[in-house]
Amino acid sequence: MYDSIRLAGIVLAAATAVGCASIPETTGALPDYSADPTYRTLNLNADFSPDPVVVQLESGGHIPASNVSASCAGYIAEAPDARLNYSADDLPLILSVASRSDTTLVVNAPDGRWYCNDDGGVNGLNPSVRFNRPQSGQYDIWVGTFGSGALESARLHISEVSSQ
Repeated sequence: MYDSIRLAGIVLAAATAVGCASIPETTGALPDYSADPTYRTLNLNADFSPDPVVVQLESGGHIPASNVSASCAGYIAEAPDARLNYSADDLPLILSVASRSDTTLVVNAPDGRWYCNDDGGVNGLNPSVRFNRPQSGQYDIWVGTFGSGALESARLHISEVSSQ
């Protein structure tokens, strides 16, 4: 009986250790989509004008974007840089960044899913996330830098027509 109790304890300890393996490291902080955006909140309806709407900001932060998903790159801030409350229609929604530095993009969409991009825009090292059938609701947007370090000047472009 002692051996079966000991074996159960070993199995429980092993299961606990396996469960802990998926917990992020000490740098495992996550961005906070409930925080107020650092730069701007926008309320836009489909077919908005002017197009694009541009938000000037400083990209980067201390949180590895890979903490959100392994497919995300760069470093982002805790609070979103911008929040877009969007009323969708038949047009696509394109979020992209223009910067002289290597930037990345992380978006928390109205469905709670995370979308990331690095270098998917049309101009050099600029990221872009395109929603062909966007949902109405709140989009929280982070503009990151590929490497950690100083914040970099960037422009977030919100468009239904083109990417940066």
